[in-house]
Amino acid sequence: MRTLIIDDSVVIRRFIERLLRQAGLDISELHQAGDGIEAIEILKTVGSFDFIFSDINMPGMDGMEFLKQRRVQHLAPTVPIIMITAEASETLVARIESAGASGYLCKPFTPDQVKACLTPHLSAHARPSQGGQ
Repeated sequence: MRTLIIDDSVVIRRFIERLLRQAGLDISELHQAGDGIEAIEILKTVGSFDFIFSDINMPGMDGMEFLKQRRVQHLAPTVPIIMITAEASETLVARIESAGASGYLCKPFTPDQVKACLTPHLSAHARPSQGGQ
């Protein structure tokens, strides 16, 4: 799987990578960005991914603005984006969903929670490739 992790903390990016691997996901290509600005540039140059994980609170361009800019610039429109947050208030969850995210994970999270969050999207990604499209 091609994955992009967006977080201003290198430690958190490495932690997420480790959790993805512990969840049994085959990460074939991993890209990392320190904020939404860098992530937009990666999407422009690298192209699409199977999954994107993005923190919400970051300097530069935060995760919510990243979601907006990705949509406005038509970058990777079908790629599931999982938002990472330290808070999961109903208001924030509603904002995340209305901004176009596919789901969210609350810090701290486990490999099982990562897998549960991704499972619906894994089967959706598997169908086109299995059909030879």
